[in-house]
This record gives sequence, C-alpha cells and structure tokens, in this order.
Amino acid sequence: MNSGLSLLQSPLVLASTSPYRRALLARLGLAFDATTPQVDETRHPDEPPQALVLRLAEAKARAVAPRFRHALIIGSDQVACLDGQILGKPHDRTTAIHQLQAASGRSVLFQTGLCLLNAATGQAQTLVEPFRVHFRTLTRQQIENYLDHEQPYDCAGSFKSEGLGIALFERLEGDDPNALIGLPLIRLVTMLEAAGVLPLGA
Repeated sequence: MNSGLSLLQSPLVLASTSPYRRALLARLGLAFDATTPQVDETRHPDEPPQALVLRLAEAKARAVAPRFRHALIIGSDQVACLDGQILGKPHDRTTAIHQLQAASGRSVLFQTGLCLLNAATGQAQTLVEPFRVHFRTLTRQQIENYLDHEQPYDCAGSFKSEGLGIALFERLEGDDPNALIGLPLIRLVTMLEAAGVLPLGA
C-alpha cells in the first residue's frame, strides 16, 4: 500500500509480504508500505522458539531500515510449538495431515515476535506474544475435509483460524487473537502510541 500518511510524522512500513499480516495491519486504518525483508531465517542451534521469533522480528525490521531511513518499521515472526517442537509451514497436504493428527486432542503454543523499529534513531520496541490453541479430537476424515476446503499449506500449524480452521478448536487461550494470525495488533497499538502514533487520535 503506497499513500501519504496524514496521521504519521514518519511513514509506516510492514517488513513482510504476508497477505495475512497486511490484512491485519490494514484494520488500524493507517496507510503503510509493505516490503520483503531479506533475512536468513535459519534457527540457531538450541535456540528456544521465543528467542528465535524475537530475533527474527527485529532482524526483519532492521533489514529494510536502510531503504526507509525515517520510517517506523514493523517486523514480526511466528512459530507454532507442540511439545516444545516447532511446527513449520506444511507446504503440502501430507505434512498438513501429519501436523493436524499430532495436534488432535492436544494444545499448540504459538509464539509471535513483534518489533517496532524507529529507523531514524535505531531504537526498537520488541516483545513476544504467546497464544495457545486447544484442538478438538479430530478424525482423519475431518482433517482431510478441512484441508480440502481451505488448503492452509502456507500457514504454521496447518490451519487458518480466521476461516474454517476455527472448527478445529476446542478453545483458545491468549490476550490477542490477532497474534494467532501473525500480528498482535493490541500490542502493536501500544507500541505505536509510545512512538507517537495514535490510531484513534488524541
């Protein structure tokens, strides 16, 4: 999205081309640019999931800072964890079936790293927002029916909570349901306000 920012002294930039994050950020009614950060997302040896998403969220924001020297830059990264093991994006049906079978009747913890970087000063606000999903006990046929409907192969955990994926869950546990989709808006609003950006005005 490319447009002038009447509410901001500096441009707002989303360091992501994820359509899910773009749609979430658009809900705040603030004009912004979205760009691809060039970041090596390889996990460090023995790096805890929380440390991984925090590091990558800030790395993504800093990667695009040289191109937007007076911007407020948003970086975010997310992992899904089952029994302490990271579930990546499935990319194919077979992997998605395995992920959802493993999650059936159990809980998956999503850790979402968030960074708001002031490119002009180099100062960054960062945090990790947890959100836990408790899955229903699912049959193989229910899993396949879901995948036929939504094909969530680019989503960590193999579901889209904003769609039919909600039918997979028994309950949700967390402060910000937007974090589950990839961008914790409640926390982001607090960060923006601390940086002088008021989505609701004064």
